[in-house]
Amino acid sequence: MSVVLAVMGASVLLGGCVEAAGPQSAGHASVAPAPVRLWPKKPPAPRPTPHWYGPDKPTPLPGLPKVPSGDIRQLDADFVVAAQIADDARRQRPAFDKNMRKRINRCSAEPEQCPVRTPEYQDLTGDGKDELIIGIEERQHALVLWVYRLQDGAVTQILNTAGRVLSVEVADGDLVMRESSDSAGYEARTVFSWDSAHQIMMSNEMEYDRKTPAPSPEPVQ
Repeated sequence: MSVVLAVMGASVLLGGCVEAAGPQSAGHASVAPAPVRLWPKKPPAPRPTPHWYGPDKPTPLPGLPKVPSGDIRQLDADFVVAAQIADDARRQRPAFDKNMRKRINRCSAEPEQCPVRTPEYQDLTGDGKDELIIGIEERQHALVLWVYRLQDGAVTQILNTAGRVLSVEVADGDLVMRESSDSAGYEARTVFSWDSAHQIMMSNEMEYDRKTPAPSPEPVQ
C-alpha cells in the first residue's frame, strides 16, 4: 500500500515539474456572442421631429432698416431688442411683464442693472456670416435667448427660447444650452442646429448629463 502511494506521489511531483517547465494553453477563448435584437419584426420608432422655439416661420422683424452689407454687427443690438419687444406687444404675446420691460428700457441710464447681456456674434448657419445672439436675464436665473440673422438684408429671428440656463456655448456651429435639472446631480443639455430647409434653428438633441463640477479656486500666492 505504501509503495503504491509513493509511486503516485512521485508521479504528481513529476507532473508538476513538467507543467512548471513552460506555459500551458488554456484552450480556445470563447467567442463573444453577437447582439440579439428582440422583436426584430417590429419597425423602429421614427426619429423625433426637431422642435422650433419661436414663430411658425421666420419673418423679418419690423421697425428695423435693412442692412445691405450683410454684416449684422452694423446694427445696434439695443434696436433689435426694442423692435422685438414692440413686435411681441403688437402680436399680443409679450415675452416680459411690465416691470421687466421697464428695466430693459432703463439699460442706457442704468447699465449696471441692465438685464440684457452683451451681444454675441457667431456663425450658426454655416454661410460664413455671423448671427446675432441676445441673452436677457429674468428673475430666478431664467435666460431668454434670441438669435437673429440677416435674410436679404432684413433682420430675421431664427431662435426664441428660454430656460434656467447654466451656460451657453457654440460648438461646430451648434448652439448648446445647459440648464438646471430637477434630478439631483444632473443637468439638461439641449443642442440647437440650423435647419436649412426651414431656415430656422431647431433643437435636434436633448439629454441629461452629470453636472460639471465647478472649478476649484486658484490658491492665493
